[in-house]
Amino acid sequence: MKCPSCGCTESKVLDSRPAEDSQAIRRRRECEKCGTRFTTFERMETLPLVVIKRDKSREAFDRNKLMASMMRACEKRTVSMAQLERAADAIEQELTGSLKSEVPTNRIGELVMAELKKIDEVSYVRFASVYRQFKDINTFMDELQRLLKEDKEKDKKKKKRT
Repeated sequence: MKCPSCGCTESKVLDSRPAEDSQAIRRRRECEKCGTRFTTFERMETLPLVVIKRDKSREAFDRNKLMASMMRACEKRTVSMAQLERAADAIEQELTGSLKSEVPTNRIGELVMAELKKIDEVSYVRFASVYRQFKDINTFMDELQRLLKEDKEKDKKKKKRT
């Protein structure tokens, strides 16, 4: 690490501690040549995510857009911002954990639906209706039937365990 005063690259670490919600490490250093103390932050390097849209255009991943779409689906529902933040964190972690720098929008949409389904089924159906572009009432009803069938299967599994 280069000293901001003299430019020497030799320094010793005096103190290390987590910073920024444990997303970085704050290090207090002292230059071995001039004795100047300074602070550095060490962060994990992440690849910038690029979203491949349906028309094959590309744009940078935007967490704010992700949150906005989930908030729209959860309007007038009892879903807290903390729940949406956790869902966005899980989605972003899944995307960055895949180590792919380009992600198609359908992958993001599927992850959003999976998270919304865990939080609130009505919000899930709202999001799915826009995301899957339901053309008519039949496709909408098919999705609702599938959701009901999954709920019945979950109930059966719970009853078998008890």
